[in-house]
Amino acid sequence: MNKKQVLIVDDHPLFRDGLKSLVERSANYQTLGEAGSGAEAVSLALELKPDLITMDVSLPDMSGIDAVRDIMKVVPSVQILMLSMYPKLDYVAEAFKAGARGYVVKEATSARLIQAFDTLCRGEYFVDGQVSQDIVTKLMAGSASEAVIQDELYGLLTAREQQVLRMVAEGMTSREIATRINLNTKTVENHRANLMKKLDVHSKMELVKYAAKLGLIDLDNWR
Repeated sequence: MNKKQVLIVDDHPLFRDGLKSLVERSANYQTLGEAGSGAEAVSLALELKPDLITMDVSLPDMSGIDAVRDIMKVVPSVQILMLSMYPKLDYVAEAFKAGARGYVVKEATSARLIQAFDTLCRGEYFVDGQVSQDIVTKLMAGSASEAVIQDELYGLLTAREQQVLRMVAEGMTSREIATRINLNTKTVENHRANLMKKLDVHSKMELVKYAAKLGLIDLDNWR
């Protein structure tokens, strides 16, 4: 039997190494590639066409959830397993809405991760047992495509505004954001003003709390 090909996406090299070791020890899976950012993940997914992707929720250039959305547009057949430190309803619901098929807490055992792989490859959904039963009940009440965050405002933002939102919430200055995404500082500031108006937030701290609630940033890495 041909082994399923796995693309590992995480911005921490040591964690990627651990996942790669786990995959390589398994009987049915092998690592096809690694990515440390959302943009790299989208590019490699399109180039390599993996069977499975492990996707970190928090990435340096975009939310892993946003990366899932972009990947599903170009490789809709791939099975994506989200990995996160946070088993919150908002994170899980948005991940499934984006197109992920599974969600595992990073502290899960290696056997649990392989079980998740197997489940996804059978065409089924997988939700880690560490995620509360309340979350599972709400998610499975309808199809995964109907699992939504109860926040319509986020959907009003353009893709660029969503990107700037996450970067601002992570503590980046307008100049740093401009350099990262190849825009001028004034344009970034305009995006920032527009998104704050749409979200009805009036301070950076409100923006941080909003982004954390949706699972767009990892507060452990917030500066």
